[in-house]
Amino acid sequence: MRHTDTLQFAEEMGLLWESSGGPRMAGRVLGWLLVCDPAEQTAAELATALSASKGSISTTTRSLIQMRLVEKVAIAGQRSVRLRITPGAWRRVLHEQIATITSLRELASRGLDSTDGHDESHRARLQEMHHTYAFFELEYPKLLVRYDEWRASLEDT
Repeated sequence: MRHTDTLQFAEEMGLLWESSGGPRMAGRVLGWLLVCDPAEQTAAELATALSASKGSISTTTRSLIQMRLVEKVAIAGQRSVRLRITPGAWRRVLHEQIATITSLRELASRGLDSTDGHDESHRARLQEMHHTYAFFELEYPKLLVRYDEWRASLEDT
């Protein structure tokens, strides 16, 4: 990828991240770290590449590190800490979504329990939520197993 293409990718990732409710800068940093060369970048390199302030990069990378999407890497002979996408981050995020799905299903169950005795039209919104998350709580882990199998088959070739 040319520099303009990598920068455009980072910008598009920022917009997508923002449209999902996250900070645009976090998406830009993730986007850049997905396509930059070398894969490990200093905060100063990120600030320069993304035309961002060092403070913005610092705040953003701290958040991404807490989310375990980005990690710090020390390279022998270099004073600056480098940052990179955490290996396996995307798969881990998907696995963490199972816990969120379970929590949402449990919350819907408690809501349904609290509306016992109400007519069905009153309970319909909670019932829809409960059915949705109950289904994905059952099926999502199976999809992740299939993904792991598919990924392993790619590594075999």
